[in-house]
Amino acid sequence: MTHNNYLPSVISRFEYYKSLGEKTFDQLHDEQLLWQFNDESNSIVQIVQHLSGNMLSRWTNFLNSDGEKDWRHRDAEFERKTLTRTEMLECWNKGWQCLLNTLQELNPADLQKTVYIRGEAHSVTDAINRQLAHYPYHIGQIVFIGKMLADNWTSLSIPKGQSDAFNETQFGNAAKSRS
Repeated sequence: MTHNNYLPSVISRFEYYKSLGEKTFDQLHDEQLLWQFNDESNSIVQIVQHLSGNMLSRWTNFLNSDGEKDWRHRDAEFERKTLTRTEMLECWNKGWQCLLNTLQELNPADLQKTVYIRGEAHSVTDAINRQLAHYPYHIGQIVFIGKMLADNWTSLSIPKGQSDAFNETQFGNAAKSRS
């Protein structure tokens, strides 16, 4: 992949993971967004607060300041709050907007620059990849919680037992000849 293709690819991946979170929210009742298995686990609202806080810290003034901002209070992101669905979505969208706007403003030459996260130097590419690993980790948690709580879960990928039918629809006989 060339530097010219990297940024559009990364933006597409982040947008995909954002959509998985949103498709999960859509399958849950408001009170389920606040559910916690126990005191050590996080609710979906808490995970959203953390993701948004991380995104705002990492992507605000991305090229010119450390990604861990003085104004960020990470521990508070995990405090139990009773946000409404609307408040949670505002928090969610604020973080994603900061991330996606910053990525859209970058150009291939920026990928060679150095940025800092908690004082540690990263190439811009590595800093992006770091977050591309971090955010799907938490979105996977959101999806897992959603699957446990939804009244009638609709799969976000190929449903169990449907791989052959999917492959046949997508690839026809070509998939069979490869196996």
